[in-house]
Amino acid sequence: MNTVLKVTNLSKEYPNFTLEDISFQLPSGTIMGLIGENGAGKTTTLNAILGLIHPDGGSVALFGKALVDDPSGIKENIGVVMDGISFYDTLTPHKVGIISKAAYKQWDDTLYTQYLDKFKLPLNQEIKTLSKGMKMKLNIAVALSHKPKLLILDEATSGLDPIVREDILEVFWDFVQDENHSILMSSHITSDLEKIADFIVFIHQGKIQFCEPKDALIDNYGVLRCGDSTLESIDEEDIISIRRGTYQNEVLIRNRQLAAKKYKSAVVDKASIDEIMLLYIKGEKRHEKFDY
Repeated sequence: MNTVLKVTNLSKEYPNFTLEDISFQLPSGTIMGLIGENGAGKTTTLNAILGLIHPDGGSVALFGKALVDDPSGIKENIGVVMDGISFYDTLTPHKVGIISKAAYKQWDDTLYTQYLDKFKLPLNQEIKTLSKGMKMKLNIAVALSHKPKLLILDEATSGLDPIVREDILEVFWDFVQDENHSILMSSHITSDLEKIADFIVFIHQGKIQFCEPKDALIDNYGVLRCGDSTLESIDEEDIISIRRGTYQNEVLIRNRQLAAKKYKSAVVDKASIDEIMLLYIKGEKRHEKFDY
């Protein structure tokens, strides 16, 4: 697969926060979820990719080029959706289409109309009268209607009800099916990423903790739940992190099947992405390091 986006040792320092050596690659035809707590560095990473901030170190390659080498061509092939409406609230979807047509060489009026119909968006109703879900659908319709190869989404499903989120996730899934399109999607709603993502990048305190295929995380990681006596018997190399409790301890492990065979007195459950992230952040100890 071709690499659509390559981020290498990206760094940015602020007075109270440092983004440090962020590296990952997004293959064509895939969806990558970017997760982490508030303030972890997700939006800073996206802003650096989009050229909205200047990094202190590292590089970003989009479609094999630096943004400065072909800014208009690269931006034409990127659709961006942030959390919040990007247009004046007195505009209508019809007027947004007219403005967008003037802004993008690849703009497709027919495709835009199809998305407005699909999302049931009123053509001549002012944006300020639309619900949050409808506003987000309008943003997505605009982002897709200039035929980008890459979608970059920052909390695009945040605050939306489950039905609206499901509609939007279906559109994202359809977008990448021809394997010529890709999505980088920052989201706090990890259940959405469990449905559609191919890869998960976890950023914590400005550093990448892991970058792994989503299926490997869900299929292999586990949470071992046990008392203190069993905890003392667990081999250190099996432990990623530990969260101690009054009556039960939770141990994040990389190989759920192996742990279930080795520690028969413990309960070993599948780990959700939320649980993996929580135990990385709250755990006392992180044994394992990853190559990414």
